Amino acid sequence: MAHLHIWRTDDAAFDHRFQSLMRKLSLDEGLRASTQAAGEPVEETVRRILADVRARGDEALIEGIERFDGCRLEPGELRVRPEEIEGAVARSPAALVDALTLAAERIRRFQESILPRVPKPTDDRGRVLSVRYRPVRSAAVYIPGSSASLASSVLMTAVPARVAGVRRIAMATPARPDGTVSDDRLLAAHLAGVHEVYRLGGAYAIGALAYGTASVPAVDFIVGPGNAYVNAAKRQVFGQVGIEMLAGPSEVVIIADASADAECAAADMLAQAEHNPGSAVLLTDRESFAEDTLRAIKAQLAGLPHPDAARRCLSEYGAVIVCRSIDECAEVADRLAPEHLQIMTGDPEAVAEKVCNAAAVFVGLYTPVAVGDYVAGPSHTLPTSRTARFASGLSANDFLRRVAVIRYDRTALEDDAQTIARLARTEGLEGHARSVEVRMLPGREAPPAR
Repeated sequence: MAHLHIWRTDDAAFDHRFQSLMRKLSLDEGLRASTQAAGEPVEETVRRILADVRARGDEALIEGIERFDGCRLEPGELRVRPEEIEGAVARSPAALVDALTLAAERIRRFQESILPRVPKPTDDRGRVLSVRYRPVRSAAVYIPGSSASLASSVLMTAVPARVAGVRRIAMATPARPDGTVSDDRLLAAHLAGVHEVYRLGGAYAIGALAYGTASVPAVDFIVGPGNAYVNAAKRQVFGQVGIEMLAGPSEVVIIADASADAECAAADMLAQAEHNPGSAVLLTDRESFAEDTLRAIKAQLAGLPHPDAARRCLSEYGAVIVCRSIDECAEVADRLAPEHLQIMTGDPEAVAEKVCNAAAVFVGLYTPVAVGDYVAGPSHTLPTSRTARFASGLSANDFLRRVAVIRYDRTALEDDAQTIARLARTEGLEGHARSVEVRMLPGREAPPAR
């Protein structure tokens, strides 16, 4: 671990190092740093792709799939056929079916528990005010292509949509070179209640879902993680459709004191580095614990399938920081606003109360981030890159629209008419004022309520 050193908050160089780390973790920095081999910025590449999809539809999709995924499809093959999904379900090992079924049920129960309760309408002398929640009519989950299957991500994005009551749920995921989609992704889509699956990846998928083509009907809302190209595409189509967030590399911040287990802390840091890229930061008030963790990381790296990739991630995006106290650890964690905050201290609940900026908090020795990745219940689709300062993780509530319902009777409007007209005319909106006053004229009484 020659490149992962211990930092100390009382060191004169700490602020400079820490600011550099936060810049590396920012979403915009990662987007600017990503370029194609030809040197064209990501944003411009994506702009051209989206324009092409909008202009040529399926033809652009077919060409993009052949270029980036290495398989040639016909328009009729963009959507995965129901019998392909049925075959994947039938072929799946019983143990995998059981595992994904358990995870789906846990996610469903949690999402149902956090659905908003419709408040009782207020009635203020003829002014009846209420709110209704309505799901978007259609949504798509994007599942990126990678070395990992990400069947869990299918559940974590699609089950919340199903719980919210979305009528049409589509999934887009890149095809393999032979044109197939992995059985476990199709099994997860089946269990999550996905209605349509498309062999589409990257900015082409986002463009097709946003604008629609002959073979891919447009949706109202798009969720799911992706690389810089997917993030750029989501940013550019926002407004045409809704998006839930722009997500960067996975990250964890661990707060640990002398009561923690250095072997566990090392394993948790390597688990994030395994995402490649992934960030892992340890905050502790004990230098001896920091040293023990570094030794454990070095020993555990040797047992990983891809130790060099994990080592590079920790070197580039990791840190081990010794703070003056656990309270200072909480302050530093708050500045980092991590996707995952893991707390292993003598009183982890008390420490958790001190941190405001974290997307998901994992409390105690027996709550590694992996439980949230797979089975706990809250979605693992979480804000990264310090956006937890203002954003929350995906939930069923993201698929709901809040609709205000307002009802006045004549007496209530009479009471407010003068105030409304005065405000409207102050703003130069004569028509607004008259739309109220015309209702006050004789003979405008509404028929009796049924």
